[in-house]
Amino acid sequence: MEYVLPLQRLIEKFCTLRGVGHKTAVRYAFSVLDMSEAEAAEFAEALISAKRDICPCAVCGNLSEGGSCSVCSDNARDTGVICVVEDSRAVMAIEKVKEYSGLYHVLGGVISPMDNIGPDQLRIKELLERINNTEVRELIIATNPNVEGETTAMYISKLVAPLGIKVSRLAYGVPVGADLEYADEMTLMRALDGRRQI
Repeated sequence: MEYVLPLQRLIEKFCTLRGVGHKTAVRYAFSVLDMSEAEAAEFAEALISAKRDICPCAVCGNLSEGGSCSVCSDNARDTGVICVVEDSRAVMAIEKVKEYSGLYHVLGGVISPMDNIGPDQLRIKELLERINNTEVRELIIATNPNVEGETTAMYISKLVAPLGIKVSRLAYGVPVGADLEYADEMTLMRALDGRRQI
């Protein structure tokens, strides 16, 4: 079905968002049409403001409104532990748990030769500078448990090993509430490797 041109353009723009298919984009576009002009203007201003005002933290690369992010600015955090993550979404996920009190380092992606992303395109050099300029006891590598995440984790651990810092990896395994019979071999292997005494 053909939509009027302004609506079609809006649908196409929503389709460019990651994870948004055509049907969802149509729903979003009609939601915008249902807004008052003032609500639509506020929505547009929120988009522009987010793009204009959010920048990487000067220290860790997390989302910030300029300067240091809220985590790096918090004097109560344990500066001896740094959790290395792929992006700011991982920071938000870990912060929701409210169990981690250290700092973060956002790499800005993972090593992926298929996508022409090597170590030089990531914030690995900045991580090494942080380690050399502060008293870091432990590095927790929290990249995703896929080929690219594992490759990145191994690369960083080999770089950091000579510095005498403890390097750990997030434990992976069977999720709470899951049945063992449905777990794949890799998940079960990681669950066995990460087992602990009770």
